[in-house]
Amino acid sequence: MLKAPNSVQKDKTEMTLADRVTHILESQIRSGAYPVNARLPTEQFMTKEYGVSRTVIREAISRLKSEGLVETRQGSGTVVLDPKTSEAFRLGLPDDNPARGVLRIIELRRGIEAEMAALAAERRSEMQMTEINKALAHIEEAVQLGGDGVAEDLAFHIAISRAANNPHYTELLGLLTRALHDAIRVTRGNEAQRTDLADDVRAEHEAIRAAIEAREVDSARMAAFRHMENTARRIENVDESYWNGASGAAAHRLARANLGTVVRQQKNTKRTTRS
Repeated sequence: MLKAPNSVQKDKTEMTLADRVTHILESQIRSGAYPVNARLPTEQFMTKEYGVSRTVIREAISRLKSEGLVETRQGSGTVVLDPKTSEAFRLGLPDDNPARGVLRIIELRRGIEAEMAALAAERRSEMQMTEINKALAHIEEAVQLGGDGVAEDLAFHIAISRAANNPHYTELLGLLTRALHDAIRVTRGNEAQRTDLADDVRAEHEAIRAAIEAREVDSARMAAFRHMENTARRIENVDESYWNGASGAAAHRLARANLGTVVRQQKNTKRTTRS
């Protein structure tokens, strides 16, 4: 097993443990250290190899999946895909405005999240409400443990999509997983820099949750819409220095994103898996 390159070690102030493990594994896959169709080592092995928890390893694997670099196959574990196929999502010149790609995704989410929350308020079951409550609590738990809460934040919105009882919302979020992951990572990273912003996000999430629990359809729609509007405003007001490091890389990926290519890639992956 290759060790972490020196270039990874010096970015510790900007990168989380999951960032670093993802970077290492991605570099190894793209360099051919793990050839196409090879299996990645077990979680247990990688926890010892990198000195991190299983939660970190799982987050790294989740990110690699969203990059189109690996997939989980029954009976085979986590298998490496052809890295060339994932490059289609990265093609394009870097955008001179890193916020642009993030704001585009936020605009896309604004209508989706608003109607999704409204339907959840109208249709949610008690069990689905319990899942929404748990998902929201997990965000705070992750942050308290030193995590970035990105995966937990996305899980909260996915729980709401399920409560809408229209499978297309959950499928759409699944399609946009990588773009959403990057967008949430950028927005949460900015919000984590200031206590007041983090408090605003908590209050916005709670407003959505409370409206769904109270079955207040219009309030849920408005709370979700305002959350997206406020998220965009926070990004528009971010300091330019924020776009250095990992946040800038995620933002540039969004600026170059071609969602049509993502759809085609996912269809091809499904066909390959079935065969």
